[in-house]
Amino acid sequence: MKVAQAGLLALGVGLSGLAQADLVALKGDISYWAYDGHAEMNNTAPFSKEKLDNEGAVQFSVALEHPVPIIPNAKIRYVNLDTQTEKSVAGQSNYAVNLDHADFILYYEILDNVVDLDIGAGATTLNGDITNFAGQRTSIDETYPIIYGTVGGKLPFTGLSAKAELTYSNFDDAQLTDALAEIQYNFIDNMLVDVGVKAGYRIFTVDLDDYNRNDIKLDFKGPYIGLNAHF
Repeated sequence: MKVAQAGLLALGVGLSGLAQADLVALKGDISYWAYDGHAEMNNTAPFSKEKLDNEGAVQFSVALEHPVPIIPNAKIRYVNLDTQTEKSVAGQSNYAVNLDHADFILYYEILDNVVDLDIGAGATTLNGDITNFAGQRTSIDETYPIIYGTVGGKLPFTGLSAKAELTYSNFDDAQLTDALAEIQYNFIDNMLVDVGVKAGYRIFTVDLDDYNRNDIKLDFKGPYIGLNAHF
């Protein structure tokens, strides 16, 4: 009897571990984004749209998923945008931009098989500043609501997949659009973990009307490469 009880206990522990493994999934990715773009502050000299230098930044995201239907999954994305314009005055860039950008997203998996579809909402934060050649600094510290969607597809038995992702906000004289498209190849694909390499293109635009008496327009765009893991 004791042997049978011990066997049942061991089986129960094993099944519990498998159940927990199936209940919660953790997704993460990290990539290097090589971007350029433009900056403009209509009420601050030099009163023109200026091209930004080619720069690069590490961007990452983490997502937690589970099978409980009424509770949304959660995702965080982050990137720091630190760049300046190509043109300068007396050695000072016409504009210098240093901006932290993060998304906090709650979403539902509508489809999760050969075709993936996620829809959700959340908040996006902008924190940093823009400084012109005369040293005039405009600080940005704002949070805006966003809608979120992603759609993707897998090519069975190849390890190849593709997806497109979008967040959008149009609230309180602010319009923000963040869109990307990427392809991925999983070189590890088993029951414990999937790991893949990916390449894509991202576009992020910020349009703030009458923000601290300035109309601020920023756009960042360019390709990225990175790694993705699914536990």
